[in-house]
Amino acid sequence: MIPPTWRYVWNNSADPRIVRAHTLADAAVTARPRVTLSWPDGEGLVLAYGGLPQGLTHVLPFLEQQRGTPSHRIRRGTTWTALVSGRAAPGADILSVGVLRDRVPERLPRHRLLLPFRVTLGVPVGPDPQEVLRRLSRKARQQHSRELRSHRRTLEVATGEKGFAFFYDDMHRPTMANRHGDSARSEDRESARVCLFQRGVLFFLRESDRRVAGMLCRLEGRTLVIRLAGVDQGSDQAYGSGTYLAMYVLILQWAAEHGLTRVDLSGCEPFLSKGIFQFKRKMHPEVVLPSNHFANKRLLLQVRRDTPSVRDFLAANPLLGFGPEQGFEAVYFHDDDRPPRLDLRWSCPGVQGHRLVDLDDFLAGLPGPSRRTSAVHPHLP
Repeated sequence: MIPPTWRYVWNNSADPRIVRAHTLADAAVTARPRVTLSWPDGEGLVLAYGGLPQGLTHVLPFLEQQRGTPSHRIRRGTTWTALVSGRAAPGADILSVGVLRDRVPERLPRHRLLLPFRVTLGVPVGPDPQEVLRRLSRKARQQHSRELRSHRRTLEVATGEKGFAFFYDDMHRPTMANRHGDSARSEDRESARVCLFQRGVLFFLRESDRRVAGMLCRLEGRTLVIRLAGVDQGSDQAYGSGTYLAMYVLILQWAAEHGLTRVDLSGCEPFLSKGIFQFKRKMHPEVVLPSNHFANKRLLLQVRRDTPSVRDFLAANPLLGFGPEQGFEAVYFHDDDRPPRLDLRWSCPGVQGHRLVDLDDFLAGLPGPSRRTSAVHPHLP
């Protein structure tokens, strides 16, 4: 069995030696890539994902969630040539391919976009705790101050094993199960205890002297990395009451008071429709490539068919692509019937601006709806 410390370092370390080794291992694992096709109950968008295996937990579940219907999958072997050309999934409307950076084609064909595989959101902090509040919008500041008093909110730093057990078993695990179900991803209990609790800080948010939420963080030099979170028994009520925002603000202020220089809010997939991106954007974080092995990974998004469901999906899910210079740009799709989702905001340090893409132009030349038949399912080739 791999020790939890080794496994954590392998998956999260920014050490250049570990990153290089991880990249070499990824290249070996994907020498014979596989592709997974995902289709919905009834009519609807057919998705496919191939390449780097991390996409089966970081990319495809999010795309399936945004499609909004129960999913059915099959997985099969393929080749890189077939993946990059799109031939690996002829029945898919949208094919996403996770690739190492050095496998990205020099020139992208039409109907394809190059995205970061993941992005990291981080907040620089200085010695003044009040600077944290100034990062928030006026409305968010007022809500935080008002609820801090009315709910009698305070921040607790816990040190005992009982505190860890309460957080992991009664907060984190129920929250992950309630919010993400089978697609939940996290650290196992022993890894969380050894690699986070023993090498970091466990915070609880107390309301009227009762623990209602917690966050388990790792200390890496003068950076505090927020890794795991949860609310008491996974309650939905906490998500609508400002509990998480209050906890983030108090932790950022704690970091400022204790001489830290940065709080890593962790990362997410490169889509503005990702709820965690929109929530953490309230703290005006910097958007950067991850410092670990994900820095060498890219996501090729290939649109293969022009259908109403494809247009609906692209318009509903603006994304973060690479800008013309260093940094990212927000990309919004639209047409005459689908206005750009500018309500999903992009403004953060590291995102240079936004671009509007007309779907009529982007999808020009692609085949439209067609009948797809299969002995397995009518939506597969």
